[in-house]
Amino acid sequence: MTRQTDKQPGVLRSLDWWTIGIYIALLAFGWISVCGASYSYGDTDIFSLGTRSGMQIVWIGTSVCLGFVLLMLDDRFYDTFAYVIYGFLLLLLFATIFNPHEIKGSRSWLVLGPLRVQPAEFAKFATALALAKFMSTYGYNIHRWKHFAATLAIIFTPMLFIIMQRETGSALVYLAFFLVLYREGMPGCVLFTGVAAVVYFVVGIRFEQAMMFGTPTSVGEFVVLLLVQVFTAGMVSVYCRDRRAALLMLAVCVGATLVALLFSVFVIPFDVVWVQLGVTALLLAWLMLAALGSRLRNYWLIMAFAVGSVAFFYSADYVLNNVLEPHQRVRINVLLGLEEDLAGAGYNVHQSEIAIGSGGLEGKGFLNGTQTKLKFVPEQDTDFIFCTVGEEEGFLGSAGVLILFLALVLRLIHLAERQQFRFGRVYGYSVLSIFLFHVFINVGMVLGLTPVIGIPLPFFSYGGSSLWGFTILLFIFLRIDAGRNLVRT
Repeated sequence: MTRQTDKQPGVLRSLDWWTIGIYIALLAFGWISVCGASYSYGDTDIFSLGTRSGMQIVWIGTSVCLGFVLLMLDDRFYDTFAYVIYGFLLLLLFATIFNPHEIKGSRSWLVLGPLRVQPAEFAKFATALALAKFMSTYGYNIHRWKHFAATLAIIFTPMLFIIMQRETGSALVYLAFFLVLYREGMPGCVLFTGVAAVVYFVVGIRFEQAMMFGTPTSVGEFVVLLLVQVFTAGMVSVYCRDRRAALLMLAVCVGATLVALLFSVFVIPFDVVWVQLGVTALLLAWLMLAALGSRLRNYWLIMAFAVGSVAFFYSADYVLNNVLEPHQRVRINVLLGLEEDLAGAGYNVHQSEIAIGSGGLEGKGFLNGTQTKLKFVPEQDTDFIFCTVGEEEGFLGSAGVLILFLALVLRLIHLAERQQFRFGRVYGYSVLSIFLFHVFINVGMVLGLTPVIGIPLPFFSYGGSSLWGFTILLFIFLRIDAGRNLVRT
């Protein structure tokens, strides 16, 4: 049990008030933004419960009360009941799949009379708790395949249920947990593989129809296959410590590709990709022989990376055109510059960029934004609320908001690193990763830098589910951190 001197007064003194201060500041700026985004000319009472700004005050008030309740609980409660909370949220997510209420094409909402709740927002903290609980068990080792597979199952199970609710954007947030795994010892090659897959997809799809120097060679295929060969050689140098073999592989791959390209340009035009595929096949054969000769598992893993890279690249086009929903496909094409569609999929981003650009350095002032007041930007008080900040507060206000988020991220890193037990550290980095993913993707999509996947900006976007979800996520960690120095008897 906890000693008498370590009861609630001690917990309050141990709270990180800097983080709470940042939280309050974000709530205040968030309400101002919701008010600006939802205000219409002629409104006389922005505090009325009949307005979005008035209702947001209710959500903010209930969130603060909820945070206080979370601080009152014993920090061991979250460790003890982590799996129970996770299991309950999984049941809610599964039940939501069959929810007859469809809102904007999504089945992610549970409608309880006048109240609408989105379980996916609460599943984030439940997954973070379950992940922290499992990774802090005695004997856990992320390098054991059994443990690593179970860790992935904890992350991907809610992700799968959310995808089945037609909420791909919310599901992608769970990829942020891989940053936690990397902090806890996951091999860097796993993270690198994910980054490489994004590069293959963007380069391959973006330049698929472009041809090199008048030859029938696709620039996208040419560059991606060359990258696969270069990455493979680099991994041989790093993970097998065979720099000589890596340099030889690079020389053969680049040399054969260059000779084939020159022959295609100046002698007989042909698709150089076939030569690249042949060279890649020889590369795989060499890796297999090296694995059999040296009995090093790393050679097999590198070979799997190369095969998986080629397979992923050639399946990406099929997934884009046959698996993704039409609106998702158009959004990706617009982002990659393959389509413009300013009246369709690109309309939101285009109007958002106009709103932000019109704000200038100092902005137009509170409630004076024209793009937002005339409702040119759809979802301007939810997913695209950052454009309201840019229009009314200008560059200075936008920079101030981003600095606040940066301060929150840096503070969370500090809190996570000072945890005495792995449970607190893993949960802290989970909180950090989720916030970082939301801010990066939300602000990026408003600026046209990332795909439009429809996720809220923490503490800014209108709505109770997201605000409660982020509050729970943060205040559980604050409570865990406040109990780090309590003496248990």
